[in-house]
Amino acid sequence: MESTHTPPGPAPTAIARWATDAVPPAQRLDYWIGAICEGFLEMDVSARLGPGFRASLEAAPLGPLVVNRVSGSAQDVYRTPRAVAQSRDNFYYLLRKSDVPWHAAQAGREARLLPGDMLLVDSRFCYEFHFPLTANTLSIELPPAWLEAWLPQPMAQLGRRIDGQSGWGLTLSSFMHQLSPEVAASPPLPGALMADQLGALLALATGNAAAGDAGEAAPAPAPGLQALARRVRERLQQRHAEPGLTAGAIAADLGVSERTLHRCLAQGGATFGQCLVDCRMAVARRLLDDPRFDRLTGAEIGRRVGLADASHFIRQCRRQFGATPGELRRRR
Repeated sequence: MESTHTPPGPAPTAIARWATDAVPPAQRLDYWIGAICEGFLEMDVSARLGPGFRASLEAAPLGPLVVNRVSGSAQDVYRTPRAVAQSRDNFYYLLRKSDVPWHAAQAGREARLLPGDMLLVDSRFCYEFHFPLTANTLSIELPPAWLEAWLPQPMAQLGRRIDGQSGWGLTLSSFMHQLSPEVAASPPLPGALMADQLGALLALATGNAAAGDAGEAAPAPAPGLQALARRVRERLQQRHAEPGLTAGAIAADLGVSERTLHRCLAQGGATFGQCLVDCRMAVARRLLDDPRFDRLTGAEIGRRVGLADASHFIRQCRRQFGATPGELRRRR
C-alpha cells in the first residue's frame, strides 16, 4: 500500500539577529558597531548616547542576495578608507527607507532621499549615511558579479537618488516594500527567481542599458573622447580617496590605455593630476563647510580625500581656497 504522506517542504532559513537590548545602555553603541561590522561590513557609527539609543539588525539570504532590516535610533554611518582597506569581501547595497527622509553621499554625489526612494552604493568606496530621526532601513546586499550582469555600468548610479514615487522606480520600491528577512527565510517563490525580479526592476528603474566600452581598435572621435573624459571624472569621484591613485589605475579600470586617458582630458584643456586634485579638494571643502564634521581634524579630512600628508593638504587648501582648513571653518 502506497503512503499518502506528503514530504515536508524545505525548512525556512534561519534569520541572523543582533539587538542592542542584549547589553547595558553604556555598551550599546560599541555593541552596535560590532554588530554591523559582523552583519554588514567594517563601518563607523556616531550617535547620541544614552539609555534611549537602540538598534537591531536581522538578515537572511534570498538566492544570491541577502535581505537586511535595520531598525533603530538616529545615527550617522561612515564607510571610511580604513574600513575599505580592511574588508576582504565587498558588495553593492540597495537601500530603502519607508518612514522619514534621510541623506547619503558617495562618489562625490549627495542625495536627499524621501520615504520610498532608493539608493545604490558600492562598499569598495567610501560612503556616508545620515539618519536624523530613525535608522529604519531595508538594505539588500548584492554581489558585484550579479549586479553587473543587470547594470553594465553601475558606477554611474552610485550615490544617486532612485525615485520611488513614479514609473519603474515606484514598481521597484513597491517590490522592496514587500521584502523582509522573514520573506527571504521562507520565500513564496524560489529565491533566485525573486532576486532576478529585483535585478530586472532595478535595471528598468535606473534606465541602465548602456553597453560596455567599445575598445581601442580605432581612434575615438571627439564626442567619444568627451564621453570618456566624463567617465574618467566619474571614476575619480569614486576613487579619489585612494592614496597614490594614478592615471594608469583609472585607465585600467575603464579598459582604455593611459595614453587615451590623457588624450581625452587634454582635449578639454585638463590634466589627470589637476582633475584628481580638484575632485579631492571639492569633497574636502564640503566636509570643512559642514558643521557635522567638526569633530574631524583637518588632517583627518585630508586623509579622507586621499591626502595623507597633513602639510600637503594645508598647502592645497591655501592654493585652492586661499585659506587653511581651520580658517575655512572659522569663516562659515
